[in-house]
Amino acid sequence: MIESPGGPVLIFEWRDGDHLGTTHDRREDPATAFQRFRALPTDEIVAALDQIFDLHADLTTAGWVQGDFYDGALIYDFDQRGLTVMDLDSYRPGPHRNDMGRMFGSSRFMAPEEFSLGAPIDDRTTAFVMARTALVLLSDGTLDRPAFRATDAKYAVLQEAVTTRFPSYAAFYDAWRAAS
Repeated sequence: MIESPGGPVLIFEWRDGDHLGTTHDRREDPATAFQRFRALPTDEIVAALDQIFDLHADLTTAGWVQGDFYDGALIYDFDQRGLTVMDLDSYRPGPHRNDMGRMFGSSRFMAPEEFSLGAPIDDRTTAFVMARTALVLLSDGTLDRPAFRATDAKYAVLQEAVTTRFPSYAAFYDAWRAAS
């Protein structure tokens, strides 16, 4: 990552793989990369989430707050079992205030403050969005426990992250890692 006046600049080598983002009308189609990814063994999805969460720990430490993160920011190479995160151009130095009202992004992943003009956007927002990411990829996007495919400990972390909320991304990240 290179810091620039306009935000983080990420330069990637070419990556093979399939884009996990899909249109609403195809979201349940088992042939999509999104559904094929969700059908992977739980430990492979958790490994991919660990990569995403590690990246966001680094970005948070560098002072960046997520913006517009969703499954469309992910490429997964099913042959090599490799994940690439892309399209982070809406990330901003944080904390800051929501200056748009409804911010860019998929509502399946967004934190409540991303819908509210003037609300604080900070690393707690990043923690919420990462928890929503895990719920979308390991579950049906809800807190319905029977739908969640990982451990009770990981479920408890995600439940806290999207209800009472963690005080920081670091607290969420540490709790996720401890639940392993």
